[in-house]
Amino acid sequence: MNKPLALIVDDEPDIRELLEITLNRMDIRTCCAENIAQAKALLKQKTFGLCLTDMRLPDGNGLELVDFIQSLSGSVPVAVITAHGNMESAILAMKKGAFDFVSKPVELSALRLLVNNALKLSDASPGKERRIRHTLLGDSSIMQEIRTKIAKLARSQAPVYISGESGSGKELVARLIHQQSSRSDHAFVAVNCGAIPNELMESEFFGHKKGSFTGAVSDKIGLFQAAEGGTLFLDEVADLPLPLQVKLLRAIQEKKIRPVGEQQEIPVDIRLLSATHRNLGDMVRDGSFRQDLYYRINVIDLYVPPLRERPGDIPVLVDHILTQLTGVGEQDRPTLSASALSSLQRYYFPGNVRELENILERALALYEGNSIESNDLNLPVDVNNTSKSQEYNPVLGSLKDHLEKIERKAITLALEANDWDKTAAASQLGLSFRSLSYRLKQLDMEI
Repeated sequence: MNKPLALIVDDEPDIRELLEITLNRMDIRTCCAENIAQAKALLKQKTFGLCLTDMRLPDGNGLELVDFIQSLSGSVPVAVITAHGNMESAILAMKKGAFDFVSKPVELSALRLLVNNALKLSDASPGKERRIRHTLLGDSSIMQEIRTKIAKLARSQAPVYISGESGSGKELVARLIHQQSSRSDHAFVAVNCGAIPNELMESEFFGHKKGSFTGAVSDKIGLFQAAEGGTLFLDEVADLPLPLQVKLLRAIQEKKIRPVGEQQEIPVDIRLLSATHRNLGDMVRDGSFRQDLYYRINVIDLYVPPLRERPGDIPVLVDHILTQLTGVGEQDRPTLSASALSSLQRYYFPGNVRELENILERALALYEGNSIESNDLNLPVDVNNTSKSQEYNPVLGSLKDHLEKIERKAITLALEANDWDKTAAASQLGLSFRSLSYRLKQLDMEI
């Protein structure tokens, strides 16, 4: 097998020599260029498995080289070398398509990890992209576009922020990015940030040493270490308290963590994906989410549409879900009548695909005959389409009573849509788990 070939672009002879020696010891051949013009000429002449480029070059900026490489027919992973602390340049490079970045002074252990991850991309199975279609279902144009984006994002180490409503499939998208990436042979660690008590968050994320606090009876690794070499997915990242946001930002930028009670920082190698159904931009403006962390995790934004924006995908989703729920083939499982399918395609789906699964599971228990009819679906009243007869009328009672009635209804519908899962219902309502529990207690609705 031919040894991989890497292109090193830097105008400093000492840096070029250091990178060459390091890569040669990894059994990687190298070519060097002192500027963008030389690099472009080499890229046209040879086939490279990797490019490492400095950001500041005599005849231009490394970003220009990133753009040039993206315009080539072949996909060469390119990593940029930035001045220490210059995260703005690194983020911009990854937005343009750079695979990853490394800061000066270059740490050789971090460089080796980066190079190994980049070279794995050329060994990725071409069948992975085709298999997405059978996991992330739907033939609508927006779903085809998302599948294309997933395949592209899998070839990068850039942090991805996945936005979309609760139940729309954000975690599934995160898992697919991981499964197609060079990190697929390592762990995918998913955590719901809203489900961790504030006082335990630092320990959960970064781990702790034995005796560092009351109850720390042994050493514990955190989520960052559990995801070492793989992907860490932070679901409902908007629920992180401000003190932890500061520590998370440092961990992402420095690629190091400090467990509670530990004196030394520990290097970590993870790909960060995050998601929330809330509007992080609004939270940055009102001061509840740090702007610097927002820009760091939102290098690339991937929007997952709600189910109501792609009603044409509902038939294939229904077929898949019924097959999963019944465990039998199409010939033996019940089908939906035309009117039932039409009812689903007109429904608002506040709980999205998760709610569709619950509706069909309930319908399987209620239907009689050979097909599922509209009345078997037992579709709830849409919380977003309150009729005029339900609007406030002062003759009917106090405003407080009226608002409580609306709140009870919204909470009940969210719980029903999520099969009485309070965590999922809270997410759909835009509340934290603790806020929903408090409102249930105040309204005498505890379950």
